[in-house]
Formats: sequence, C-alpha cells, structure tokens
Amino acid sequence: MRRSLTAALVVLSMAGSVLLVPGSPASAHPTVVDPLADVTDPALARATDALKATAATAEAPPAGAKTSDAPAADEAPTLALRDLFLALPRLDATERRAAQGLLARPTDGSRDEYDDGYTVPAKRACGRRICIHWVGRTKDAPPNRRWVSRSLRVMKNVWAEEVGQLGYRRPVTDGRRGGNAKFDVYLKDVGSEGFYGYCVPERRKPGHRWVASGYCVLDDDFARSQFDARPRKSLRVTAAHEFFHAIQFGYDYAEDGWLMEATATWVEERVADGADDNRRYLEYGQVHRPQRPLDRYQQTGFGHYGNWAFFEYLSQRYGVDIVRRIWENAAGPPRNYSTRAVKRSLPGGTTFPEVFRAYAAANTTPALSYSEGAAWPAAPMARTYTLKRTSRSAHGTLRVDHMAARHVLVRPAKAMRGTGWTLRLSVDGPAVTQGAAAYAIVHRPSGTVKRWPIALDRDGRGGIEVRFGSRRVKRVTLTLANASTGFDCWRQQLVFSCQGRPRGDNRSFTYAATAVRR
Repeated sequence: MRRSLTAALVVLSMAGSVLLVPGSPASAHPTVVDPLADVTDPALARATDALKATAATAEAPPAGAKTSDAPAADEAPTLALRDLFLALPRLDATERRAAQGLLARPTDGSRDEYDDGYTVPAKRACGRRICIHWVGRTKDAPPNRRWVSRSLRVMKNVWAEEVGQLGYRRPVTDGRRGGNAKFDVYLKDVGSEGFYGYCVPERRKPGHRWVASGYCVLDDDFARSQFDARPRKSLRVTAAHEFFHAIQFGYDYAEDGWLMEATATWVEERVADGADDNRRYLEYGQVHRPQRPLDRYQQTGFGHYGNWAFFEYLSQRYGVDIVRRIWENAAGPPRNYSTRAVKRSLPGGTTFPEVFRAYAAANTTPALSYSEGAAWPAAPMARTYTLKRTSRSAHGTLRVDHMAARHVLVRPAKAMRGTGWTLRLSVDGPAVTQGAAAYAIVHRPSGTVKRWPIALDRDGRGGIEVRFGSRRVKRVTLTLANASTGFDCWRQQLVFSCQGRPRGDNRSFTYAATAVRR
C-alpha cells in the first residue's frame, strides 16, 4: 500500500532505472543504452521487501533545527512512482500487475491490489480544464463540499499561473481517463501516509517517447494535526508543486530527479509566494550545505528541494523565463539531460562556471543576493582566519566535488587599523577546463559589499588584491567553486546528472591570504 510506498519505491528506483546493460564491463567508451532497457526481475522483489521500511532512513534535520521545523520524511513519492512507470516495460506479467496496482488511480478501487483505492463511489466537480474527484464518506472524504470547491479553485489558479502566465506547456491530455479529457485531481487521505500529494505519469503520448499524460492526488483536507500548517497554505503550495510535475511530464518524464524537484519547489515561489513553505528546505540544499553537488538527488533526503535556490538565482538575474527555457532544452531524448539543458539556456556569452561561482558566493550573503534572502540561512565557512600584525598570512587546501563550493573567511584584527593595508588572495586549483572557478566578496563596516570575480589562467591559478584593515574591511569571503559538468553517463547511478558518474569530484584547491602594508 502507499503508506509505505516511498520507502519501497526508493529501492525500486535505485534498480529500476538502470541505464547500462547489466554485466557489461566498464570501459573508456561505455555503451550508452536506452533508459528503458531490460533489467533483472529482482527490482520489483526488492521494492516489495521495502514495503516494510520506515522513514527512519530519511535525512536528519541539520544541527540546531527544531523537529517541528523539519519537512516530513518522504513527503512526495512522485519521482518514485515515475521510476516505477519507467520500469513497466521491463517487468514480466506478474510484476507488472503488482506495479500497476501501485500506479492505479484511486477510482480504480479493487483493481488496485494493494487496496489503496476508493472503497465507495466517487463524485466529480469540473471546471473548464480540471476535474476534482472525491468521496463523500470513509477516511478519504474531505471535510465538506466547500473544501472540494476550494481545491478546484486553487487548481484553476495554479493552471492560470503556470500555464497561462509563465507559459509552460499544458499537461498532456489523458483521453477520457477519469471520465473526460480534463486534467484529473483526486482528494485522498495521504497525509496519514506521510506525504502531501503526488503526481503520476500514466500513458506515453503517441509518437513521443518521453512525453506522458498523468494525474495528481492531493490530501483530502491538509489537516493542521498532520501538517502543522494552515490547511489553505498547505493546499496552495502542494497544488503548485505537484501540478508542475504534471507539466514536466509533458517535456520529459524521464528527466533527472534534481531538476524535477528543484524546479517544482522553485515554482512555489511564483504561484504561492507568501506561503514560504519552500524555505524549510534551504537548510538541506546548497545554500546551507555548499559542499554537496547541485545535481545530487537523494531519494530519502531533502537537498534537491532546497536547491530551488539555484533557479531563484537564475530567475532573479535573467528573468523567470530562463527556467522554462531549461525545460524546453531538456525535452526529448536522454542526451538533453538536466545539466546540459541548464548550460544551453544561459544567455549568450555566459558560461556555467561564471554563473555557478557567482551563485555559490551569493549564498554567503543571501540577504544581499535574493529578494527575500534576509529570511534565508547563509552558507557556512569551511575555514576562518583573523590576520594580525604579527601573523599576516594564512593558507590551506580544500577539496571540492563537482558543482559544489567551499568558502573561506579572512578578517583583519582590530589592531590592524592603519591605512595602506592590502590583502593578497591567491588560488591554485584544478585546470579551468576541469571547472575551476573562484570569487571574492569584500564586506565593509558600513554593511555594503564589493564583489570580485577572480580570473584564473588555464592551469587554475589566479588572484586579486583588495584594500584591507579593520577601518575599511569587516571581512573577505573567498569562494572556491568546482563547476565541473563532465559525466560518464548511464552508469547505473540515480544520484547525479544523466544518471552518471561525475568526472570532476574531489578536486584540490590551494589558497593563500596575505596582508601587506605598502
């Protein structure tokens, strides 16, 4: 049953989206195969075993966080269900029957062998484009008819914002599934199962291998006792997030998980701004944990939700249309995978390392970098130094994984007051072709900042000189960014872009900071 669905499908997704022919040897030129290639039958067996799993494996809250501030574990099984949909062609008849039970609509009733469908006849309320399905009794019943009307009204608004104003493709029609060609949303008590809602890809669009129709399920009442928030707020953010998944199915339902979840969380800021529910996830993403790769998708964690900040950074600098361009560039065959789509969508003449280093540095000063950043956490420092008259230099080495960063803080001692002080910062990292990038921010006592992109030569070496001394500078932060986007794709890994193995992890950056007086 779906009460343990996420834990079960995490296991299935780890085995059910294998992209390399089982048993094929690794080589310098790996054989790239279709993501729907055959895999061995134990995938579903492992998922069945995992039905007994609990949320205990979910990522723990960050140190110092209150339990009530942390997101609910495994709250959205959308991508696990997506991976199950991907696995269908490679399952035998018995396994497929079990999988289709998990993928069944609530109105499929007894045809859901996991007994998770509606047990009484469903009712339906429709607008021009959307139908809300619900039942009048059992635990899945909404509190009253007004809640049904509110759910339909919220879904209409979400459609108007995401399709009408932001310009995304409308969800693919499902023919007459659900009784007509309109988009179907089912109200069901999924809060008791530990999540807010989900959307499911259901049928591939004829002639379009990577495009599919789908439907969504939302909680039947978003009770405060289950979600610790106002029901209307929970409804708004969940509708915005999950409907965006249905939109994504119309571009590429097999896209990398981090892109799907991060952009679905980003769209909450466009459609449900003021709810600010997505801020809960920033503690788990790169804003607070810069050392974790941007494209890391952890099935039982929350980092991919928190990385909506990257798309907020892009949209605040290049306009909200850039996220839609990313999805347009991601559409189609697997070669149009997430990170490649991001790079192709940047404005002409702008490189990914330039954008990524500035974004990583911006996370050290969110209040000065994002329109609502004063309420965000800031990126922590990996190293902190105070330079004195008697100890004027500091140096060290940090290792940084791909699409990640680490930060160093240097400040003058109060006694370093005189004029004429200069801080020399130098960086010696991997080759620029391997993604090396660096950035500095000078914080003045007045609260203003000066941003300094650091030019590196082909070998990854470079530096800058900035005015220093306690009367002029409060602190200087140095960002060491690894913007590597090289992958050996389709390597039986769901964690990173193109389900591949990163080529640029664990790169060494040596830095030095020296105060001199002229």
